Amino acid sequence: MPPDEPSAEFPTSPLPPADERTAWLLRYEGWLRLLARNEIDSRFAGKFDASDAVQQTLLEAWKGWDNFRGSAEPQRIAWLRQILAHQLAHLARHFAGTQMRDVSREASIHESLCQSAARLDCLLPAADPTPSENAVDNEQRLLLARVLDALPPDYRQVILLRNIEDLPHEEIARRMNRTVGAVRMLWIRALASLRDAVQASR
Repeated sequence: MPPDEPSAEFPTSPLPPADERTAWLLRYEGWLRLLARNEIDSRFAGKFDASDAVQQTLLEAWKGWDNFRGSAEPQRIAWLRQILAHQLAHLARHFAGTQMRDVSREASIHESLCQSAARLDCLLPAADPTPSENAVDNEQRLLLARVLDALPPDYRQVILLRNIEDLPHEEIARRMNRTVGAVRMLWIRALASLRDAVQASR
């Protein structure tokens, strides 16, 4: 079962047709995979696959769609993050061979996902907080996730370690088995490639 929906009360949104529901969820597959991959690599040392967590998240969100109250996009995105945190905690329990649910770990994972999502947003150009701009920002957010997912693995890794985990170059160099100078150059090239890919995809 997916976790409870956010506690704030929102007007109940109508349940969309199954195909529309599926299409909406699949738009976020790349974004969820990016968050899951970063969380697994940083917290669980890559012990299980991000795709497993994302597929189960999408399935639980599809089945539990009518349990969510609200219609605004930010609340739906927060709901998806919450389900993803639940699935990551479940996989962690399975990997550790335990059955008892650890609520504090799940909350910690959810907070980490929220921080990662906020840092990803910092890679986007600033925009005025109007409804129309928020809609544009969300499309840019999904585009950014697709572009990051398509980057060469070392480019994606250095951006995630530097911009999302906020690690110093020295620690990144240790993790990537490179010199600090090589990591700095790799990061600069990765950001340039990211910007070019985003511009080309618009």
